[in-house]
Amino acid sequence: MCYDADATPPVAPVASPVTSGPLTLTSADGTRLAAYLAVPGRLTGPGVVVIPDNRGLAPFYERLAVRLAEHGHPALAYDHFGRTAGASTDGRGEDFPTMEHFAGLTRTGMQDDMTAAVDRLREFGDTQMALGFCMGGRLAFFAAEPRFGLAGVIGFYGHPGIAGPYGPGPTQHAGDLAAPVLGLFGGADEGIPAGEVTAFDEALTAHGVDHEFVTYPGAPHGFFDVRNDEHAEACADAWRRVLAFLRREG
Repeated sequence: MCYDADATPPVAPVASPVTSGPLTLTSADGTRLAAYLAVPGRLTGPGVVVIPDNRGLAPFYERLAVRLAEHGHPALAYDHFGRTAGASTDGRGEDFPTMEHFAGLTRTGMQDDMTAAVDRLREFGDTQMALGFCMGGRLAFFAAEPRFGLAGVIGFYGHPGIAGPYGPGPTQHAGDLAAPVLGLFGGADEGIPAGEVTAFDEALTAHGVDHEFVTYPGAPHGFFDVRNDEHAEACADAWRRVLAFLRREG
């Protein structure tokens, strides 16, 4: 898990009007799930679906949605655990999620939930992109498939290869991907060996997928956090790259 309740995106607030708050989405199978929407006073760029790590809709992602909206992007972060934990994140303790909740996750369910988020953002414009972290980064890479209709995807430290019980990853499915990809990785991330990033790079190149990968030397998994002072430069550079990538389709 990347971010606990105290984590905060290392992004300075911008003096720009934003309307934000919780809402509930309905997935394809009727599951209701928690989400958080931030809408800028003036839209200047594509909508962004924010895909959390395997803790689900933690405060970090709500804060990040607001930061994105301050830059003109309607942003919607959503939860992964509506099927087992209900449509509210209230009362979740430090031990959440338990194995019961992880057992309820399926690729189909998670992709249906993401689709519900994308559909909700379409009321703010025709162009959407995805930004995910850890498990959400992996899901963001998969979301480069044409069926999601996204203009681009960004993954922070998403494992691209064969990962334990999750099976084949975006590397193995590179032939199914089409949208531009921005991948941001930590050089000291023990969970994602450099060879996995290289293999993903080569697979996307072989299939002609527009992509850019950046690995920050010495940065750990989850480095994009205001508390990681020693990696402030990497955080600032990553945020600049995120905004630049979003502007490509703005």
